[in-house]
Amino acid sequence: MTMKTLHDALFHPASIAIVGASDNPAKTTARPLAFLREAGWAGSVYPVNPTRSTVRGEKAYPSVTALPEVPDHVYVLAASDLVAGIVRECAETGVPVVTVMADGFVESDPQGGERIAALRAAIAGTRTRILGPSSLGVAEVRSGLALTANAAFAERDLPVGGVFVASQSGSVIGALLSRSREMGIGLAALVSTGGELDLSLGEICEGSLDDPQVTSYALFLENLNASEDLRRFARGAAERGKPIVAYKLGRTAAGAELSVSHTGAMAGDDAVASAFFADLGIARVANFEALLEAQLLVASAPLEDRPHRAPRVAVVSTTGGGGAMMVDCLGAAGAAPTAPSEETVARLEAQGVRVGHGTLIDLTLAGTRYEVMKAALDVLCTAPEFDVVLAVPGSSARFSPEHAVKPIAESAGYAKPVAAFVMPDAPDALKLLRKSGIAAFRTPEAAADAIVSAFSRRRPRDLHVTASRWEGATRVMDEAESAALLAGAGLTFAPFAELAVGSLPEHLPVEGPVAVKVLSADLPHKSDVGGVRLGVQDGAGLHAAAAAIVASVAEKAPGVPVERVLVQQMVTGVGEVLIGYRDDPAVGPIVLLAAGGVLAELYQDRTLRLAPVQLDVAREMVQEITALRALSGYRSLPEGDLEGLAEAVVAVSRLGIVSDGAVQEAEANPVMVMTKGNGVVAVDALVRVAQERQRS
Repeated sequence: MTMKTLHDALFHPASIAIVGASDNPAKTTARPLAFLREAGWAGSVYPVNPTRSTVRGEKAYPSVTALPEVPDHVYVLAASDLVAGIVRECAETGVPVVTVMADGFVESDPQGGERIAALRAAIAGTRTRILGPSSLGVAEVRSGLALTANAAFAERDLPVGGVFVASQSGSVIGALLSRSREMGIGLAALVSTGGELDLSLGEICEGSLDDPQVTSYALFLENLNASEDLRRFARGAAERGKPIVAYKLGRTAAGAELSVSHTGAMAGDDAVASAFFADLGIARVANFEALLEAQLLVASAPLEDRPHRAPRVAVVSTTGGGGAMMVDCLGAAGAAPTAPSEETVARLEAQGVRVGHGTLIDLTLAGTRYEVMKAALDVLCTAPEFDVVLAVPGSSARFSPEHAVKPIAESAGYAKPVAAFVMPDAPDALKLLRKSGIAAFRTPEAAADAIVSAFSRRRPRDLHVTASRWEGATRVMDEAESAALLAGAGLTFAPFAELAVGSLPEHLPVEGPVAVKVLSADLPHKSDVGGVRLGVQDGAGLHAAAAAIVASVAEKAPGVPVERVLVQQMVTGVGEVLIGYRDDPAVGPIVLLAAGGVLAELYQDRTLRLAPVQLDVAREMVQEITALRALSGYRSLPEGDLEGLAEAVVAVSRLGIVSDGAVQEAEANPVMVMTKGNGVVAVDALVRVAQERQRS
């Protein structure tokens, strides 16, 4: 089934069957038929219920095969144990899409696992696709298609617009529908994807890309299932200039619990999701209100190759308190409230608008006059020091919105994005602004969240991710093996030698002073068991260090034999970083750069990207680490080789390619940043690889 055919079957069907449709208006299973009839949907609807001859006064059919035609879309409201048989009947009949509302399809539950297997078997070898299970259905607002059991669709005169809502939670489509109505933000379609046993959220959204009625997307996500589908959809949306805003649950540390490295602990589920969204041009918001309110903002701030920095925001207000609140929220969210330049101040004064030199451009009550706010916005929207202009009208927006917000509404035509935080409770002003194309926010937190999210997006990159995925057990390499693998990818290591504890030489094998470290794949975190001795100067010191390590490990990790040590030349740089790689189970390969060496997890000064990265992206990552700013010649401090560091990030990011996907997790920590021109040198490494030579 082509994408266009799939989209039409989901949202533009000519005929529908509702299996399990009820005649009892108190039941959830009665809603879909009632909603379709009350909305006046023009297609053919066939109630299917083997226990009744009529439903709501309409003829009911005993089965899908008894229908006078093959429906384009079947909504199954039956109990979970009956679903597989009904879906099999649909598949044999040639139904393109079947939506399943029932739950009880949890893979960890034995009965649920059996139901999932039966459902997959029912469509195997056929062209029938399944939406769900646990899907509350779909809706297409213009046509009145409300094939859903969500109670919110009982409302009439739903807001029509271009926002396509896709949610992994069924209840959320109703919440967003009611909020969009109250906000005056129009929707094109809504879909509850449920368990995504077959059709994924990304695949459904991809099918809507060429629908001219769809102009942007609002995604509510509980997980990153089928990330490749999301990746493909996001690229297609970026190519067509259709922005995406996402809200994702699951801010947990579950990913860190499965990791053997600092990288895994710092690249947990939430951090990976944020990097995934940003690299695909998706604006991820943390404020639920902003999921809809940000739609117009991302539309007016198209994806560009803009410098990676905090967005510079001009805040212009008619209320000092509201403006100050907005400035505070912007700063806390990571934006940069920016004062007007001397040239801009002069231009404002030439228009009769007098302002100070602070970050808040407060027009006071004078700004409630149309000509004052209009003149200020005309200047600010053409000033080069700002990325976005944010207007904050006061109480007059509630009592005379047609005057107080009119100049803001008229600013939608500028090339620079304009937004508004409306201080009072002023629904008419909010709707007027949104109707004019201005993103209008009810709270300063949502406005700040939306601005930072919109400007954090990056144009999607073609990553050339290796398609190989290894299955089965994994093993942790010892430090020598890990260093060899990373060196093969292009990372420089401090000179070292592997020595047997029982036959240590009388002299150091590499130039001293040296670090002596236990060499065992069973002891990935050597410091925790006293497995490291630093500053060893000679052969006698080597023997003493090895003996101390053997004794410490015997006490702290009994049962782990110490047969070898690694002797490594100690290197001193001007800074320490961690470079990590992980084949994330949800989104695929990622690369991480962090400050801190052994304290990396404590500092949490880090940045992530989908891997592999090119040199320009690696340079961006280097600039995002706060601690590395000191290595750029800050206050006459020695300059570090940040270009060499960026090259090292590129090398580590390519581990998936050079290993044919076998590397699951890798880390060089610490990596010493040397003085400018002298590169970087890794002094410790940890790699986990697939143990079985079997790929999925």
